[in-house]
Amino acid sequence: EIRGTRHKTGFTLVELLLALAITAILLTAVALAFNASVINYRENEDIFKAINSARQSLFRITSQLRTATAVDPAAPANECSMITAAGEDITYRYDNTARVLSLITNDNATDDDYVLCSNVNSVTFTKDVFVEDAVTKVKGVQIVISVASDGVEKKLAAAAVVRRNLH
Repeated sequence: EIRGTRHKTGFTLVELLLALAITAILLTAVALAFNASVINYRENEDIFKAINSARQSLFRITSQLRTATAVDPAAPANECSMITAAGEDITYRYDNTARVLSLITNDNATDDDYVLCSNVNSVTFTKDVFVEDAVTKVKGVQIVISVASDGVEKKLAAAAVVRRNLH
């Protein structure tokens, strides 16, 4: 008979503490990776919303410019004023203090301005003008919008030709 030998079953306290420490390190790494993924997703979603809003604004502006009856050639670079095909007197204006691009209905001064796009760093309307019968008219407009979210800045550009002023 062998008396001094016993078969150990189970883990020692040191082995359990070591396993617990390794598990804690792995769970911390997984939690940090998940948190970084959530933060990245939110930042991407914010810039996507800003870009999508700017694209929709560009589409709306260019659609109305193409069918406009008249476009004001003397409007400043941050504005584009026009008479639409439906006869509405409207202005698209960039406000650099509020960082928004707005639609202003000039026919009705009592209504609120409609914000088309926010998180805007700059908007430039470059008008291509010509003179016909001593009247300056706008042939086309180039639009550049710069939007930003969480330090990420994207520029979008579009152009429209006023079809009524084509030669």
